[in-house]
Amino acid sequence: MEQWYALQSKPQKESLVYDQLNQREIEAYYPFFRVKPVNPRARKIKSYFPGYLFVHADLDHIGISSLQWVPGAIGLVDFGGEPAVINDSILRAIRLRVEKISRDGLNPLSKLKHGDTVSIFDGPFSGYQAIFDTSLPGSERVRVLLMILQEQHIRVELPADQVQPLQ
Repeated sequence: MEQWYALQSKPQKESLVYDQLNQREIEAYYPFFRVKPVNPRARKIKSYFPGYLFVHADLDHIGISSLQWVPGAIGLVDFGGEPAVINDSILRAIRLRVEKISRDGLNPLSKLKHGDTVSIFDGPFSGYQAIFDTSLPGSERVRVLLMILQEQHIRVELPADQVQPLQ
């Protein structure tokens, strides 16, 4: 019976493994999205799960070894020697998330303007609200104005993934 499995690849070899699987007519899903790097020579494709892709196969039919020996592959993710099966609903959710990132962009903060209110949901300032100041160039960090005491704001630089727009 065909099921989805996670296949680990060597670092930055996901695309190679995906191409090799296609040549062998093995259904695979490589979740990635395009980025606009600051350095024009940097990679323009970013893997959603670096080092992993998904394979849809009947292991009884093709055999585990046929996936272990794909150039660039390390092997199937397993638990106790048994390949881990990925539920179809999880794969659908991943596909939807990758499509949303491809459509809307990686950074949900890109639409924020100076002065917008944001919520900090992770890190040492989790639970605080702040005022968005700016995205810092060349990094995945933002600067916010955090209100600590009455009408006094301090500038704080945080990883962008710790901040979300206040809705």
